[in-house]
Amino acid sequence: MGRRCLVVSASMGAGHDAVAGELARRLRADGHDVLVRDVLTLLPPGVGAAVRGFYRFVVRRLPPVYAAIHALFLAPRPGAGRGPDVAPMAALAERRLGALVAAWRPDVIVSTFHLAGQVTGRMRGRGALRVPCAVYVTDFAVHRAWLDPGNDLYLCVSGPAARAARDGTGRVAVAAGPVVPQEFHGAGGRALEAGGPPVVLLSAGAWGVGPGLLRTAGALARHGFLPVLLCGRDERLRRRAERVPGVRALGWTDDMPGLMASARVLVDNAAGQTAVQALAAGLPVVGYRPIAGHGAAGVRQMAAEGLTAYAADLPALLAAVGELARPGAARDRRTAAGSAVFRADAARLVADLGA
Repeated sequence: MGRRCLVVSASMGAGHDAVAGELARRLRADGHDVLVRDVLTLLPPGVGAAVRGFYRFVVRRLPPVYAAIHALFLAPRPGAGRGPDVAPMAALAERRLGALVAAWRPDVIVSTFHLAGQVTGRMRGRGALRVPCAVYVTDFAVHRAWLDPGNDLYLCVSGPAARAARDGTGRVAVAAGPVVPQEFHGAGGRALEAGGPPVVLLSAGAWGVGPGLLRTAGALARHGFLPVLLCGRDERLRRRAERVPGVRALGWTDDMPGLMASARVLVDNAAGQTAVQALAAGLPVVGYRPIAGHGAAGVRQMAAEGLTAYAADLPALLAAVGELARPGAARDRRTAAGSAVFRADAARLVADLGA
């Protein structure tokens, strides 16, 4: 029987919306009705845009400030619940979410952003929301803002993330694995037979964020690789990168599976959707110079789980890329570990919660 599924995401970069979109696609393919909403639009007028703008500014321009915010309010601490920075804002979205639920009458709600999960958890916990609520946690390093015991189910990218969610909420948490479109699975590997310099992708997310991106790309070019810097929607970064000898710069693209099929390695700085897409594609990932806060925590957590390599400095990066760019046991270990993290269909688990 088809169910009505409300998916609540957030336009903070592109990763949370990408997960929401893929969940919605799978749910519709299974015969369910789906409505996708941005939690920022449930806040009072102007507040959502201000939140997004502030986050984008501090991540891009003031990373030490964001690192301090993450350490103070979000980083896991024994016995700590949700962070005080998110809870008051979650209250501002409750009225509009309640009106949306009353009008559309979903059978289940799934959130793909921590603020959305805070809203549903608060309302569900005090009985103001009678619809079963799931949270899909996109981070490998689960911070406190994801955790609210009012939600019914946590779906996580890995076993350690599921344990953190379970310990932090007392709720059921399942290691379903990343949510990635099917076209990524198995897309990598074909480049091993290609001639010419090995292609290395450098990810900077939708906003073109990261420390030392041009220096890193230039160093890879000087050491015999063909670095392709993925600049997202930052046209200024793309124009600057085009002037670096030996570097190819790309703006926003919808053909990430094709790019990953042409590459040997991904250099990642955020442990976000591009990194898990690479895991699905069988493209080895090296974490290097991560963005502040949740990015640094996620990059190190992925490496600790054996899913990626982590390079502490430029010589280590060059050595790791050189090793993983060629066939061999090191590459095989990374690709096998990445493939194994995809365990279950999160969309099916969401639909089952609404049964």
